[in-house]
Amino acid sequence: MELKLKKLEGFTPRKGPLLLVIMDGIGIGKHDSNDGVFEAKTPCLDGLFNSELFTTLQAHGTAVGLPTDEDMGNSEVGHNALGAGRVFAQGAKLVNLSIEEGSIFSTEVWKELVKRVKSAGRTFHFIGLHSDGNVHSNVSQLYAMVKELAREGVEKVRVHILLDGRDVGERSALTYIDRTEKVLSDINSEKGYDYRIASGGGRMVTTMDRYNADWSVVERGWKAHVLGEARQFSSAREAVETFYEEDPSMTDQYMEPFVVAADGDPVGTIEDGDSVVFFNFRGDRAIEISRAFDEADFSEFDRKRVPDVLYAGMMEYDGDLHIPSHFLVNPPEIGRTVCEYLCGEKLKMFAISETQKFGHVTYFWNGNKSGYICPELEDYIEIPSDKIQFDRAPGMKAPEITEKVIDLLGSGGYRFGRLNFANGDMVGHTAVKTAVIEAVETVDSCVERLLEKVKELGGIAVITADHGNSDELGITAHTLNPVPFAIYDPGYKGEYRMADLEKRGLSNVAGTLLNLLGYENVADYDPSLIEFVK
Repeated sequence: MELKLKKLEGFTPRKGPLLLVIMDGIGIGKHDSNDGVFEAKTPCLDGLFNSELFTTLQAHGTAVGLPTDEDMGNSEVGHNALGAGRVFAQGAKLVNLSIEEGSIFSTEVWKELVKRVKSAGRTFHFIGLHSDGNVHSNVSQLYAMVKELAREGVEKVRVHILLDGRDVGERSALTYIDRTEKVLSDINSEKGYDYRIASGGGRMVTTMDRYNADWSVVERGWKAHVLGEARQFSSAREAVETFYEEDPSMTDQYMEPFVVAADGDPVGTIEDGDSVVFFNFRGDRAIEISRAFDEADFSEFDRKRVPDVLYAGMMEYDGDLHIPSHFLVNPPEIGRTVCEYLCGEKLKMFAISETQKFGHVTYFWNGNKSGYICPELEDYIEIPSDKIQFDRAPGMKAPEITEKVIDLLGSGGYRFGRLNFANGDMVGHTAVKTAVIEAVETVDSCVERLLEKVKELGGIAVITADHGNSDELGITAHTLNPVPFAIYDPGYKGEYRMADLEKRGLSNVAGTLLNLLGYENVADYDPSLIEFVK
């Protein structure tokens, strides 16, 4: 059904385009020496942050659909909220509810996973990010499923752990390993079962690639988890302690893959007849490994051996491509996104980012849907990301994105455009201070160039972020800090002002964009961040 908007009375939109700039990972910190955004030289952002048309937005916790305000935001839920105009219960919250209600264990997929291994005496495997960062996964959900398997009489379980060091402390792996080993050993002692950690590796080098950036990451995971091909240790603890000792600068997210073995034999390869659950609830870094398990004609790397298993994701990671084919918890159904309304008004628009965040300004922005809403009205442009550690090239592809956006705006063919600069997040995750500062300064200079073009064309720019990261140096995780929201409007004559709202979050941005384009906000969207002066 085609969606329609109402024209806004009493306000004439600018003749030029509206450009939304999402500065990924650039939050508003404490303005001290540990704040990379504050420490960077950012004359353009300083001016925006001190302007009349500036405010801050909550980008974490309940404001983006997560369980509590202690939960850090992330790019996926952030872009969902930006594009949807309202807040939906998101990954961790959905899974928690499903576990609390027990509905996850009554699904046909769960029942079949259990039946498959019990009937043939096979192994139930879990693979996923091994922390409680609550961005991609939470070990409490893993433990709930493991304990349910013990109650249901599944005698053999293997856990393949992807070390975090990014959404949690950068050398915190042993804390989580000890916690998991206790859960498994308690079951073994009580039931006489065989539950063990089987393999692992750091998230940035093992299994969790995204957006087809580097399939060798997934291949290393496949070799460790499925084939048992990686450096061998007697336990996961021994593996981590050895890597720490060999390289004192080693952090968990970059740890090489390893296999737990006994007498030279891996204890947990994945074999015919087994069941496998990938327990991440967030989709971007779960899609590629899911394809490796699901696709009969897979060609991204040589899998060597493809076991006949029943594979399921915690959630459906791509709702349009149906990846994976089996999953445990349904994702939020997000309809009527802001660009669906704009397509209804026949507005020509574009979305652009480099590979690392391309899915965010397309798939997540569009409510977890792949592909175009209206191919004749939209252009999506992906700039390939470099395949190196991001602190080595903090500028990433921001300059190339900027050049392309300037060309797109200058063509005169677009009414609305959105872009994501990945620097503040991807470089922020490295926690390398000089690199983070350079990344923020690169974004500042690129934003300045874009504003010059917007001014030349008589348009408006909206500048914001999806969550914090670079605003706290020395840590690799996202922050709980607010994010900036600024309107750059060279034609501004006081027709509107920042609205006095009790709460301001990312979901308020969509209605604001509609207003600036000359439309009334959608009735059930969260309020616009601006109000018009009568």
